[in-house]
Parts: sequence; structure tokens; C-alpha cells
Amino acid sequence: MAATPAAETTAPLLRLIDISKSFPGVHALRGVSLEIHAGEVHVILGQNGAGKSSLIKVLCGAYLADGGAVEHEGRRVAIHGPADANAIGVGVIFQEFSLAPYLDIAQNIFLGRERAFAKAGVIDKVAMHAAARDVLAQLGLHYDTRAFAADLGVAQQQMVEIAKALSQNSRILVMDEPTAAISERESERLFEVIARLKQRGVAIVYISHRMKEVVALGDRITVMRDGAVVASYRRDEVSPDVMVGAMIGRSLAGLKRREPVPAGAPVLTVSNLQTARLADISLEVHAGEVVGLAGLVGSGRTEVVRAIFGADPLRTGTIRLNGADFAQRPDRSTRAGLALLPEDRKREGLALPLAVGENATAAALWRLFRRGWFAPAAADKVCRDLIARLNIATPGPAQIVRNLSGGNQQKVVLGKWLAAGSRLFMLDEPTRGVDIGAKTEIYRLIDDLVQDGAAVLVISSELPELIHLCDRAYVMRDYRIVGHLGRDALSEKAILDLAVQQ
Repeated sequence: MAATPAAETTAPLLRLIDISKSFPGVHALRGVSLEIHAGEVHVILGQNGAGKSSLIKVLCGAYLADGGAVEHEGRRVAIHGPADANAIGVGVIFQEFSLAPYLDIAQNIFLGRERAFAKAGVIDKVAMHAAARDVLAQLGLHYDTRAFAADLGVAQQQMVEIAKALSQNSRILVMDEPTAAISERESERLFEVIARLKQRGVAIVYISHRMKEVVALGDRITVMRDGAVVASYRRDEVSPDVMVGAMIGRSLAGLKRREPVPAGAPVLTVSNLQTARLADISLEVHAGEVVGLAGLVGSGRTEVVRAIFGADPLRTGTIRLNGADFAQRPDRSTRAGLALLPEDRKREGLALPLAVGENATAAALWRLFRRGWFAPAAADKVCRDLIARLNIATPGPAQIVRNLSGGNQQKVVLGKWLAAGSRLFMLDEPTRGVDIGAKTEIYRLIDDLVQDGAAVLVISSELPELIHLCDRAYVMRDYRIVGHLGRDALSEKAILDLAVQQ
């Protein structure tokens, strides 16, 4: 599948050779090889979980590779930590910035290196601010270097991060989704800065899901899937359709689609919902159907279900349950029959130090003990029924939930909402981190729920899973819904075409 690159006229600045990295039960990187050249933008493209983040962390020294080699300017080097990466000129700008909010721009740029401006043990602030202005001027920027980082916009903070990296003589600059939180106009400014950096011979490693940016910026494009490089191209060799095909590239033969059941009345109707981050979200979920909420990481999927449940406040918009207006708040949501299975079950879905029984009945106490008297025998029966129904592998209700496997912990979270009598299930990455057996059982449970007339809204970063489970899906990008796909139109390519903004 990989394209044959054009003949090279210069040696690579950095070469990664057969890099591998594993975690318990996961092969994050499988023999990854790529070349990074001075004065070029090398785009790394791939779905969520393709291995892009692991590769970046190996490159910057946050992870130690299990195998493989790194060559810098033709010489073998070892990257055992961030200091080694900095020594060969690698700088990384993550999505989450590392600026100190209540230090000014100059202090942030030279944080940890103030001694370079010391005279007789005193920092020469005039010299430090002058140096900061010089670095910013190289990027065509003229910021007030005495402004606090906290007072800057996201795009300005990003530029300060770039200036900080350049002040450390970074020759290889890694940018992880740099336009995810900035406007189109600010993105254009960033692209101008990237062009300046290329002219100076800086190599840019650019991680993005946005096909428009990939085509506009990428001199080289490497596609990753399941921890491996599956294709490499020069920009003029490839079309967006071919790149999307390389991102998908797996057989769905082993995952038969769930048979639909006749949909009933609307259970959830969301109209023009807006929060601090979301814009104009409208969707509908009917009884007896599974509706997907698709999109890439950072598109706003989790924020939608949190807002509906009442975990995040609304600015405008309406939410209707079974045709009636609903004022969102977590306790009211629970009593109204809403269930939210959060993306992070350990932090938000479970009380890890407590027993299975205590977790399984946590959302149902109002329903099980209406007179205010807790009946241990009744709670024990409810929990044992859930253990049997969901096939939870545990000695009994007294087992501490922390000691269960990930799949069984997920079943406890689902059981909690079954005990509460929920009829609308919002499932955020319901099979993440669970084995294939538990995944199959969760699929069966979802099917049982809709057969019984419940409504399900599911978020998943695994596109085959969405297609297997869902009757239809909404696709998100940049905190907006950008498309709706019916059952016949629902495919991996259709989702990615909308999600990556071709």
C-alpha cells in the first residue's frame, strides 16, 4: 500500500528505525520507521488509537522505546528521556500547553534558563525581554513580552510555545493537533509561521485529522494504523480518498451489523444546545434505536452527553424527554431515566474503594428505598440479580470493585444504571479497555436494551463498532454536528469524510 517516495537529494535530519513500544495487553507501536527532513512538514495521519501519540512520546523522550533505533544526522543516538530529545533539537507542542499562567511571556520562553541573563547573581530582565522579542520577531510576531500567559488567547499561547521551542534551538518541532482549539483566521496565521520555520530549515512533524490541512501543509504524509506505518506518500502522489482508505484499511467481515428493530417515539430531543464549548447541537434519539455520536478525539462528543446529563451548564437550547421539557441536573437526570456511562469509568463511573454492591445500587437508592430506610437484604438481592444478568465475574456483592478486571468494572457501571430503571442510555466509549469477551457481552446488552424499547446514544472511536451497533449516526467536528448518516449511508469512509473536513 505504501507509495514509493521520490528520490531524495538530502539525508534525513532524523530517522526512526523499527520503533516498537508495548504496554500490558497493547502493542502501541509495531516496527515504526520514518524519516524527518529539514525544511519539510511531515504529517502523521491516522485514526484514534493508531499510535500517533505513542510515537510522539517516544520521539520527545516521554516514553522509552522497547526496540528499534534512532539516527540523528546519520549518527545513532539514544533517547532515554526529554533531555536526550532536547539535545538533538526535538521540541514538542502538545494540545495541552505547558505555560505558567502567571508568568509573563519572556519568563515563559526562558523558564529554567534564566541564568543566561544573570549578572552578578541578578537576572537582567531588560536583556531577557529583548531576547524574547528577538525570538518572537523571527516568527513575525510583536507581542508585549510583559503580558501574562493567562491573559493571552489560545492562538497566542500556542505561538509562545513555538517561540519557547525555538529559543532552545529546536530543529525538529512536533505539533500535536495545533489547530484544534483556534479559529480559521488564527490557523492561517499559524500556517504563515510554519512557512517561516520551513525557510529556516526547521523540520515540522504535524499531527492532524483535518484533511484540508494535510493536503495544504504536508510535504510528506505517513499514515498509521494499529501501531504501524501502513503508507507513506509525497504530497503530489496521493488524494484524500486514498489517505482515508489507508486510515481505514481493515476487514469488517468478523463484525456483523446488529439487526434493527422498529423505532418508537422520540425519547430525547435536543434543540440548538450551546455550552461554553458546544455550538448549536440538535439531535434526536427514539425508543428502540441505537444512535451513534461519531467524530475524532476533541470534536466535542463527550461534551454533548455531559451537557444533556447536566454535568456541564447550558447557555441556550432545550432538552426534551419523552416530549416534555427537561431542566438538566444530574440528580434529576437519574430520576428521569437518563444514564451516563462516562469515558473514564475509574474516575467518574465508580467508587473504586467500595464494594460491587455499593457501586451497583448507588444510582438507585432513591428508587429502591422510597421511604428513606435502607434495607441491606433488598440491596443485596438487586446486586446479585445484576451479577447474574450481566455475568459479572466476582465472588459476590462484597468484592471491592477496584479488584475487578476492566470489563467487569464496566459491567458494574452499566448495572448501576439498570438498577436505576434508566430508559435512555448515553454510553461514552463503552468497550474501551475491555477484552473481546466482555466487548461481545456489552454488545449483547445494548441489543437487549433496544429490543426492550430503551433508547441508546453511543460514542465510540472504533468506527467498525459504531457501524456494527448503530441504526444511524451524527458526526461531529469542532464542537458542532456536521452531518447525519442514515443506516444505508453509514460507513467508515462516510464518517471520516465528515470528521476530517475534506
